[in-house]
Amino acid sequence: MELRSTAYRPGGAIPARHACDGENLSPDFTWSDVPSQTKSLALVLHDPDAPKAGGFTHWVLYDIAPETRQIDAGVPKQEPVTDFGLQGKNDGGRIGYMGPCPPSGTHHYIARLYALDTEVDLKPGATRRELERVMQGHILDQAALTGTYARSAKTTRGRVRAEVAA
Repeated sequence: MELRSTAYRPGGAIPARHACDGENLSPDFTWSDVPSQTKSLALVLHDPDAPKAGGFTHWVLYDIAPETRQIDAGVPKQEPVTDFGLQGKNDGGRIGYMGPCPPSGTHHYIARLYALDTEVDLKPGATRRELERVMQGHILDQAALTGTYARSAKTTRGRVRAEVAA
């Protein structure tokens, strides 16, 4: 399988519009070469560089229909159910996409698409760990797309000033 986005190239910078410094919109994703025996797809966006043990998960999607080949940018955060599958909780405890917002330095954000030989039997709002448990032994194939994001010094300084003032 191959996973792509028009928002950024493999290893490239994720635009600020998809981060906390911008509109915090989910990027678009497209994919190809899904195995014919796929029953559902799942997508997880994870930052392994986050200071939290195990990293930080920014987006969890599952029970995506196997014939689906794209997710448009700007998936609504309020609804756990989309027109293509279910959204889980990010590590901020909220349903939907949470854009990059590293406290310092450049972080890597890995979007990983999984082709599964089963439908995921989870309710809306599942966590990445819950999804991983259900997917265990059912992954037919996977593809990844990594992007990077670093907050500008101006944005980071403004955030620190605001926190000190509060």
